[in-house]
Amino acid sequence: MMRRSVSDGGSSGGWGEEEGKGWEVRPGGLLVQKRGEDGGGDAAAAAPPPLAPPELRVRVLYGSAKYEVAVSSVATFGELKKLLMEKTGLQPADQRLTYKGKERGNTEYLDICGVKNRSKIVLVEDPTSLERRYIEMRRNARIQNVHRAISDISLEVDKLADQVTTIEKSISKGNKVAEVQITTLIELLMIQAVKLDSVPSEGETSLQKNLQAKRVQKCVETLDMLKISNARLKSVVVTTKWETFDPPTTAQWEFFD
Repeated sequence: MMRRSVSDGGSSGGWGEEEGKGWEVRPGGLLVQKRGEDGGGDAAAAAPPPLAPPELRVRVLYGSAKYEVAVSSVATFGELKKLLMEKTGLQPADQRLTYKGKERGNTEYLDICGVKNRSKIVLVEDPTSLERRYIEMRRNARIQNVHRAISDISLEVDKLADQVTTIEKSISKGNKVAEVQITTLIELLMIQAVKLDSVPSEGETSLQKNLQAKRVQKCVETLDMLKISNARLKSVVVTTKWETFDPPTTAQWEFFD
């Protein structure tokens, strides 16, 4: 949309002359036909086709990167920021645009500020945005470390839980197992419980941590019950020696000719 200023008294030519031919300039500089005196419709004459504002190709410097952006000459710096978001990934609120050594506001127009084709505009990230992004990066790194620690503990608990299941099946079949196997498993599970306690967590990671803690507790409780059941079973002595059978002795050997 074109914007032009109109003097109070008009002139003998230009916009003032057009107004005398049935045209008027609305607020904001828009040229339209005058309404009929009775308000019943537009004037009979056809309006001239609107002129499209020229397009500019401005060069934007962002650190060591350079971008060339096509933008309307009557666009605002705020609209330019939206176009730059697609190229830089920076939100408009995190962008600071400087032209001719002065930071430009979102509502300032490019043409009014003197921006022309191939003009250079400098883009920098807002300092508060940098700080927020740094804090967010540290937070994400901390969460990833927590996920990794809980995942490692989960794998160890999986292995120990499989051993608990094996012992449980053996005892359920009446086979006594060495008590040291049960006590050792309990100790290993408690080590994983201590590791879980030392892992800082919040939100989703806290839920994962609690889930693994419950698994460890369940395994320990199962082993405590198996220890009681195992104590009631009799030990089965298994020998690797084969029993030998001596042939019957005879007082007299038979001789065969």
